Amino acid sequence: MSTRTAIKGYAKVLKYVAALLIGLTLSNLSGEIHAQSKGSANDSAKPVSAEVMESVYQQVKTPYKYGLVMVPASNDKKLDCPSIFRKAGKWYMVYIVFDGRGYETWLAVSKDLLHWESKGKLMAFSDSTDWDANQKAGYVALETIKWGGKYKWQPYQGKYWMSYFGGNSTGYEKGLLSISMAWTKKDPTVVHPWQRIGHPVLMSTDKDVRWWENHTQYKSTVIWDKARRTGHPFVMYYNANGDSLSKTRGAERIGMAVSDDMTHWQRYRRNPVLDHHQGITGDPVIQKIGHLYVMFYFGAFWKNKGGAFNRFACSYDLIHWTDWTGADLIQPSEAYDNMFAHKSFVLKYKGVVYHFYCAVNKAGQRGIAVATSKK
Repeated sequence: MSTRTAIKGYAKVLKYVAALLIGLTLSNLSGEIHAQSKGSANDSAKPVSAEVMESVYQQVKTPYKYGLVMVPASNDKKLDCPSIFRKAGKWYMVYIVFDGRGYETWLAVSKDLLHWESKGKLMAFSDSTDWDANQKAGYVALETIKWGGKYKWQPYQGKYWMSYFGGNSTGYEKGLLSISMAWTKKDPTVVHPWQRIGHPVLMSTDKDVRWWENHTQYKSTVIWDKARRTGHPFVMYYNANGDSLSKTRGAERIGMAVSDDMTHWQRYRRNPVLDHHQGITGDPVIQKIGHLYVMFYFGAFWKNKGGAFNRFACSYDLIHWTDWTGADLIQPSEAYDNMFAHKSFVLKYKGVVYHFYCAVNKAGQRGIAVATSKK
């Protein structure tokens, strides 16, 4: 064998070895990236640290109570559950009114978040035998959730959406209450009757009903998760009563449902995401602060805590939630909220946090109040 031939042979061997080593290196890198990706997914399910929870509390707390901003026209009407959005330089509030018969859904407008004017009804009682004839309690769905963001009501398929709970029994949250959807193709800032899909999407009598929601269902909030962390774009959080033979003794908890089209919903997981085992854990509303999701909710009649009050929980993935264990965000303290101070809608605008809530006094008068982070 000539020297030239030997050199060519060695060169081929070196190329083969180099290719083999490069292949092994790329394979190892791929494995490491995959492992890191899996690790990130696991990290998203981890509890939120006490330090981060404290930081959130400091960002969202509103120690200054401004007072009532929406007052009922008469004592036989009770205002509740504000959800607020912004369009064309004005703020709008979707809220519900109980008048003895049941809930109807209304709209109000404001220029400054402090002075509000009622505009009229979006969903009214039906003079019919509809399943929701006497109860239509609606909430804005698919609003942008960025903390300090635009608070825009996003349309889907050319429609604006509300989730609502409905029922045909009269009285304060009486009878079987179920969750459904309403929509409009018109401007949501203009008062007009909304369309309803005509049937519940979740009921406590469904075959796949979970143990914690087998009595009745209440408020829901729907967000548009374009990252599809659950595998679906639309995520609903809702509170429901269940788990006891007595409908007056079962606890209320917050659970999840998901959808691909806003009209067909399926329950997500067996257990609730927030559960205090006694009393009420309810009325969830979601905001996103950086990469962290914050669920504002209210508690009432807990084992070691009486009354009604507003609190929060945090999550990295929308599924696993860490509950705040510190001070309440809102609790009774004033003449207008000395019975209950509960049911949040919290937003940040121009550096000021506004915490809207339902205020109930000991006379049973119920209106909508706000507290702020600055005087």
